[in-house]
Amino acid sequence: MSRKSRKPLLISAGVALATVTLGLVSWQATAPQERQDDTSASAGSTPRTDPAAELKALARREAGDKLALGRADAPVVLIEYSDFKCGYCGKFARDTEPELVKKYVEDGTLRIEWRNFPIFGAESEAAAKAAWAAGQQDRFGAFHAAAYAEDAKAKGFGEERLTELARQAGVPDLERFKRDMAGEQAAAALRKDQEEGYRIGVQSTPSFLVNGQPLAGAQPLAAFDAAVARAKAAAQR
Repeated sequence: MSRKSRKPLLISAGVALATVTLGLVSWQATAPQERQDDTSASAGSTPRTDPAAELKALARREAGDKLALGRADAPVVLIEYSDFKCGYCGKFARDTEPELVKKYVEDGTLRIEWRNFPIFGAESEAAAKAAWAAGQQDRFGAFHAAAYAEDAKAKGFGEERLTELARQAGVPDLERFKRDMAGEQAAAALRKDQEEGYRIGVQSTPSFLVNGQPLAGAQPLAAFDAAVARAKAAAQR
């Protein structure tokens, strides 16, 4: 996984508590039921919220989401928090994600929702906005592939380079792409994704939620296979 992110001052309040959320949810999700019940009883009669359910509810399932792949009603949703300058994110994008698409997205089992979570500075944020802008012309997937190509990270993500990536991705209107990339809608979409990630305690990339269950890092395909299988089985109960 990549280094820890620096949190913007504007959303720093309350983040210290949120940073443990993913670990806490992971523990709660795997704790024996009787232990969870004991914990609830010791807390009194106030019902305890289910953090995993709250994380599961983060799946947007918007039919028009241009940064998502797969059916909006798929039983399993994988949310990915990633940075285009993150080497491990690139490894996941090249080695693992295509297999997940073949095995699960194409048969309607899985939906993948992207969240821009840039943590490596100005170029990361610029690449995130560029990806969003490419998506407005239905070329997010192609831009994603071009930006995560084996040698793409080394070439940087300056303005001219991002325009070249858009050209490689087949974005039809490059002038619109440039306007969208620099516009307030791109900035607002980025803030929304970032604030969601910080709120639930994402500190490194890539980080994932599979129907609300945390999975951190560019783990082997088998780890995602297992997570999808568990989530699908739970959804069918």
